[in-house]
Amino acid sequence: RPFHVEPTNIVGVNDDVQRVTDEASAMNKRIHYYSRLTSPADRALIAPDHVLPAPDEIYVYSPLGTAFKVDSCTDGYGKNSSIVTIFMIWNTMMGTSILSIPWGIKQAGFTSGIILILLMGILTLYCCYRVVKSRQMIPLIDTSNWEFPDVCKYYFGSFGQWSSLLFSMVSLVGAMIVYWVLMSNFLFNTGKFIYNFVHDINVTDIVPGTNGSNKVICPSAASGHPPQNRSVIVSSGNNTGFELFEEWWNKSKTVPFYLIAVLLPLLNLKSPSFFAKFNVLGTVSVVYLVFLVTVKAARLGIHLEYNWFTENDFFVPEFRILFPQLTGVLTLAFFIHNCVITLLQNNRNQENNVRDLSIAYFLVGLTYLYVGVMIFASFPSPPLSKECIEQNFLDNFPSDDIMSFVARIFLLFQMMTVYPLLGYLARVQLLRQFFGNAYPSIFHVLVLNIAIVGAGVAMARFYPNIGGIIRYSGATCGLAFVFMYPSLIYVISLHRAGQLTWPALIIHILIILLGLANLIAQFLL
Repeated sequence: RPFHVEPTNIVGVNDDVQRVTDEASAMNKRIHYYSRLTSPADRALIAPDHVLPAPDEIYVYSPLGTAFKVDSCTDGYGKNSSIVTIFMIWNTMMGTSILSIPWGIKQAGFTSGIILILLMGILTLYCCYRVVKSRQMIPLIDTSNWEFPDVCKYYFGSFGQWSSLLFSMVSLVGAMIVYWVLMSNFLFNTGKFIYNFVHDINVTDIVPGTNGSNKVICPSAASGHPPQNRSVIVSSGNNTGFELFEEWWNKSKTVPFYLIAVLLPLLNLKSPSFFAKFNVLGTVSVVYLVFLVTVKAARLGIHLEYNWFTENDFFVPEFRILFPQLTGVLTLAFFIHNCVITLLQNNRNQENNVRDLSIAYFLVGLTYLYVGVMIFASFPSPPLSKECIEQNFLDNFPSDDIMSFVARIFLLFQMMTVYPLLGYLARVQLLRQFFGNAYPSIFHVLVLNIAIVGAGVAMARFYPNIGGIIRYSGATCGLAFVFMYPSLIYVISLHRAGQLTWPALIIHILIILLGLANLIAQFLL
C-alpha cells in the first residue's frame, strides 16, 4: 500500500470534521427543545425543515431584564467565547431591579445593605451553580436539550412540572406589572417635560427639595402616597390649558390607561420576535444609568453619617429590621436560574462555565453595589432625609432634569420593546400547557392579555410601588427556582448515589429555610 496515509497524519482535518458533526448535533438538540415552546404554525423559534437552523434564531428571555439572541456573536460554529458568555449573563440579569437597589439599601441600612448585596450574590451564585450541575447528575439519560423545568419534572413528576410553571408565571407576570408601573411613570414625566418645554411653562413641584442646578426632590414627604401631579405654575401664558393638561395627564389616573392603546395590540401578535432586535437598548440603558449616577454623585458630593442603631432626622441606622425588603429585591435582581443552562451550553469551553458564571455574577453585584452605594451616599442629607430615597431613584430627580429625562426616554422605549416579548413567553408557557398550542385562537390570547394588562393597570393605579412588587415576586419565584429546587435536587442526587453526608444535608436544608424565611418576611415587614 504505497499510497496509504494514516488519518492521524492529516493534521486538523479529522478534528474539523468531528467538530462540525458535534456542532450540528448540538444545534439540532437545541432546536428540538425550543421547538416545544411554540405551535407548529409559529416560526419565531422554529427553523425551516430543509436547512440547518442558523444559530442566531434562538432567543432567551429574562424577567426584568432583556431578550436577546443566544448565539449572536459566535465563532461561526454556534459557540461563544468566555467574554461573550460573561457579557450575555450580565446583560440578562441587569434589569429594572437596579432602580430599586438604593431604596433597598435605605431600608436595610447602609452597612447591612452592602453586606447583604455581597452575601445574596454569593448565595444565589451557589444555587445557580447547583442548577447548572443538576442536569449532569442524571444518569443514563440524554439531557443535552433539557432546561431546568425538565429537570424538575424528572425528579418531582407532574408536581415539579406544574409548580415550575406556576413560579415561572409569577416571575413573568410580576415583571410585566413592574414594567407597566415604570412605563406609566416614565411616560408621565416625559410628557410633562415636553409639554412644559413646548409651552414655555416654568413649574415648581410642591415637594421638598434642594435648590440650585442639581436639584433633588423628596416626593414622599408631601403625602403618604406616591407622588402625583403636585405642581404649581410659576409663569405661564395659559393657566387654563395647563390645568386641563394636569387633569388629563395624571400619573396614576390616566397615563396607565393610555398605554393600553399601544401595548395591547402588540401583545396579540403571533410572533413578536421583531422586538428582540432592540435588545441592545437594555445595555445602553444600564450604561447610561451608571453614567448618570456617576455625574450626579460627583456634583452632589458624599453625605454620610454613621449611626449604628439610632435614627435621626436626616440619616438612617446602619442596621435596620427592614432588611428583608432588600433581600426580596436582590432575589430577583440576581435571578437567572431559569435560563442559565441555555446560556452556558453555548460556551465554547465548557470547563470554564463555573469561572465565567462567577465572573458574571461578580460584575452584576459590582454594578448593583456601585449604583446603590453612590445614590445612597450622595443623596443630600441634610437638607433632605435619607428616608426620601424613592423605590425608583429616578423619582428623586424632577421631571425637568435633562439627564433624568434622557434616562426615562431610553428606559421607556426599551421596556415597550421587551414587554411584548415577556407577554409572548407567558402566552407560550401557559396556553401551550393547557391547550397544546401557543395561539389556540385570538379569543384565548386576547383574554389572557387583557388579564395581564389589567393587572398592570390596576397596580399602576392603586399600588405603584415597584420595590414592593419586585420583592414580593422575587421572594416567591426565588423560593422555588433559587433556593428549594436546586437544593432538593442536589440532595436527592447525592442520596441516590450513596454520597449524601450530614453536613451537605444540613447546609441545603438551611438554604431552603432561608428562602422560606425570605418569603414570609416580605409579608410581615
